[in-house]
Amino acid sequence: MDEDDVRVRPGRRGSRPRTRIRPAHEDAVPGLVIAVDRGRMTVRVEGAEGPVDVTTMRARELGKHGVVVGDRVRVVGDTSGRTDSLARIVTIQERTTSLRRTADDTDPTERVVVANADLLVIVTSVTDPDPALGFLDRCLVAAYAGGLEPLLCLTKTDLASAQPLLDRYAGLRLDAVPMSREQPLDELLGHIRDRTSVFVGQSGVGKSTLVNRLVPDALRAVGDVSKIGKGRHTSSSAVLFDLPGGGTVIDTPGIRSFGLAHVTAGDVLSSFDEMADVAADCPPGCGHTAEDPDCALDAWADAGPPERRDQLAALRVLLGAVGQVGPGY
Repeated sequence: MDEDDVRVRPGRRGSRPRTRIRPAHEDAVPGLVIAVDRGRMTVRVEGAEGPVDVTTMRARELGKHGVVVGDRVRVVGDTSGRTDSLARIVTIQERTTSLRRTADDTDPTERVVVANADLLVIVTSVTDPDPALGFLDRCLVAAYAGGLEPLLCLTKTDLASAQPLLDRYAGLRLDAVPMSREQPLDELLGHIRDRTSVFVGQSGVGKSTLVNRLVPDALRAVGDVSKIGKGRHTSSSAVLFDLPGGGTVIDTPGIRSFGLAHVTAGDVLSSFDEMADVAADCPPGCGHTAEDPDCALDAWADAGPPERRDQLAALRVLLGAVGQVGPGY
């Protein structure tokens, strides 16, 4: 008898020997995730005759690593884009920025909403419905924590003044664009052209209407404000669209909560270099609020021009939205 006579019992999936060596996927094609829907991702790849939208699934070797709109990936398989074709995402490149949220402030599981965006366009109406100040504060915190540049887009300014909102965030030196149905899009386009912009906002503020104006082929569903003053959910998934003049726009579903369980005060302060350096001299456990008697930021604001006091006030608005204090702060 020799080794050929040895009988090996096959496993449940056959007798193929197991290996830790993963395929290199040297023929994988680079692409951009433009939509995610129920376990299927639409990835845009460069074909022989131009861009092709390919339906894909996540490869098993990626484990539980989620794929979101804006991810830069590599795919293998059928990348023709034909109906009923299916490819596999085998690699997700490192994200440069990420917009993240949790279900609420007690949920430890963070969810990445969009990856690799340059600009977070926070859309809010100045009336009908009234601005949700807490939601706006949290969106700004998420932008700073995720490495995105925030931009306020104030809709329905033909019905009420935008000045109260502008005053609230004056110390942050945020760019803000007032909008109404009849107002041209030139000012907004000046901010988002040739960039990747993600639009967020609560239902009913006119976000999808605005996206439809920017990208006429988007055909995002729109709806009226309900009788209790809240918007109805009309967009159900995040989708990336090409801006006609260059750049991309990502529209997200209208949401009513923006949890920040994953964010600390240090994440917010790190976006403001000068104040972060000063805060390093604060005593341990300092919350940087007006009630903290030894907060170094108060002395810094008092010793400088009046603009510093506005900056500190705006920062404290954001820190109030965080709800937790990082170590050393």
